[in-house]
Amino acid sequence: MTSDDIAGIVAERRRAFEAGITKPLAWRRQQLNGIRRMLEDHSAEFEAAVAADLHRNPTETQLADVNVVLSEVAHALRHLKSWAAPKRASLPLALQPAKGWVVREPLGVALVIAPWNYPIQLLLGPVVAAIAAGNAVVMKPSELAPATSAVFAKLVPDYLDARAVAVVEGAVEETTALLAKRFDHIFYTGGARVGRIVAEAAAKHLTPITLELGGKSPVYVDDSVHLETAARRIAWGKYFNAGQTCVAPDYLLGTREVLDAVVPLIEKAVREFYGSDPQASGDYARIVNPGRFDALAGMLGDGTAVLGG
Repeated sequence: MTSDDIAGIVAERRRAFEAGITKPLAWRRQQLNGIRRMLEDHSAEFEAAVAADLHRNPTETQLADVNVVLSEVAHALRHLKSWAAPKRASLPLALQPAKGWVVREPLGVALVIAPWNYPIQLLLGPVVAAIAAGNAVVMKPSELAPATSAVFAKLVPDYLDARAVAVVEGAVEETTALLAKRFDHIFYTGGARVGRIVAEAAAKHLTPITLELGGKSPVYVDDSVHLETAARRIAWGKYFNAGQTCVAPDYLLGTREVLDAVVPLIEKAVREFYGSDPQASGDYARIVNPGRFDALAGMLGDGTAVLGG
């Protein structure tokens, strides 16, 4: 896709917004129900795509991706009317007898740039919010989850209004071309390095942004908890999606006595969940690509304790 193609896609969504297509609540409900139907009608296809990208078990995909988005859709549909309704606002005495309201208006055209680790949830979640607010949307799935990206490119035009909602596939070149265009809001999920690039590009147009970036997630264990239960929960949280979760446990904190007791229990839980050879387990996902695998393998020589093999 060329830069001119991308410029045309963005311009078409802006024309749709300026024509008022996205503002009626009936249109917003139709699009939200379209997202719901897309996920329900093609559940198996999405499961297969995520399995191809991440070797993810279908149960994990339903739990962490599909069901989360369906809940977002249901929540938005339930509250859409009240969210959009004008709200009375108090005014100072100097302006009496005037009356005031806060009227929420759509911003315009939103760009949603998604990561690869939860390629359904982290694309459609922000899209649900953008559509519920009455915006046109350009969706950019992650090129590192190409099977899931291809499913979105195929299905979105069948379920959502193609005048106002579009999918742009591609990698760095396409994302760079998108960021060169003016949007009214950009939602990016990913790491700090690319987050800085997104922020710099948005600043040129004074575009507001939402950056959902990763952080650190320590786990503190004390001697008041049931250690075997804690160990199973820690193992589940850490190894879900092969640990590729921004809020997965990063490290444990506790007294030496507690840690000496809980570490063997975590190892036991990992074996119970995935067997003695996790590579042969149908329940264990995979690192997304060789580059990420090599980066993680490089950490094994720095003295970091690795649990579960």
